[in-house]
Amino acid sequence: MGKRRIALLGSTGSIGTQTLDVVRQHPDLFEVALLVANNSSARLVEQAKEFRPAAVVIGNPEKFREVSEALQGTSIAVLSGMEAVCERVCAPDVDVVLAAMVGFSGLRPTLAAIAAGKTIALANKETLVAAGSIVMKAAREHQVPILPVDSEHSAIFQCLQGAGNNRLCKIHLTASGGPFRTWPRERIAAAVAADALKHPNWDMGAKITIDSATMMNKGLEVIEATWLFDVAPADIKVVVHPQSIIHSMVEFADGAVLAQMGHPDMRQPIQYALGYPDRLTLNNKKLDFAALGTMTFEEPDLTRFPCLGLAFEAISKGGNMPCILNAANEEAVAAYLRSAIGFYDIPDLIADCMERVPFLPSPTVDDIFDTHTAARQTAAQILCR
Repeated sequence: MGKRRIALLGSTGSIGTQTLDVVRQHPDLFEVALLVANNSSARLVEQAKEFRPAAVVIGNPEKFREVSEALQGTSIAVLSGMEAVCERVCAPDVDVVLAAMVGFSGLRPTLAAIAAGKTIALANKETLVAAGSIVMKAAREHQVPILPVDSEHSAIFQCLQGAGNNRLCKIHLTASGGPFRTWPRERIAAAVAADALKHPNWDMGAKITIDSATMMNKGLEVIEATWLFDVAPADIKVVVHPQSIIHSMVEFADGAVLAQMGHPDMRQPIQYALGYPDRLTLNNKKLDFAALGTMTFEEPDLTRFPCLGLAFEAISKGGNMPCILNAANEEAVAAYLRSAIGFYDIPDLIADCMERVPFLPSPTVDDIFDTHTAARQTAAQILCR
């Protein structure tokens, strides 16, 4: 495998920092060509000084001067704004774009990178949730591989490597159940953000951790899986697996099920995507089945976690409905994190937006961006009532 040059979008977040740890472990195979962060200027500067990319982009223009002055005297180009991100991911010194920006913001640079023929390592699930048909069509047209980084989608992808020409008939998408798995509905209703941020297994950013608590994260993964693996929503079954050892499973026509397993560590799927098709050494905890003891499985409870049902409803309707769902969820999670709404106000707000925002069965790229704006505005208006 030749040395691969990486554009890392969302370098200061959880996925970004773990990606850089993978690069540290394999400096002979990977180098960083571009680092992108939104607000974390100090951490971006620290990363830039260590990895010496050709360029960095700070999304917040108010932080541009701080980053520029801190990197003065280096050869690193300092840029700001989304247009700069879209331009730099297309640069000839980029081989792989690891898209780990949070939320809808990852869509535009991912589309730009696809048009430039770059390999996409996708950690930003909202890109496919909001515009799955558009993104996958562009990837086919430009013959660009989209390699999943989410642990569940990576697990499915890895299982399929041993499937030959045999098509899967069902995906078993595992979920940890989040911090409220055993809580009754009444207790969940009173939970504050600090409670929801205590994930039992995974170390993630605030937004995705809240999504895990509501199980919207699993709903978004269902939508993403329909596009990545060309399956119907009815062929995806969510199963709660509290130990998070099996990251997902694939079932075939004869009833055989292949599973991908490992301790919860996002560096493994990150490294698999960056090094594909090679498996590389990784300094991580290895499974000891005797010590593990038991693994358990449960049906998800849609009464306590209605966001999962809303996601299935959105992808079953199709069109711009998943985009509406995603945009409303971004507003709802932000409101919950600032203690403006309660836990079950999140699904209520999303459902309200799904009813109010105009439905488009065959949206264009412009329609998707307009839908995202309209859904967020609608959600903001509802919150102001």
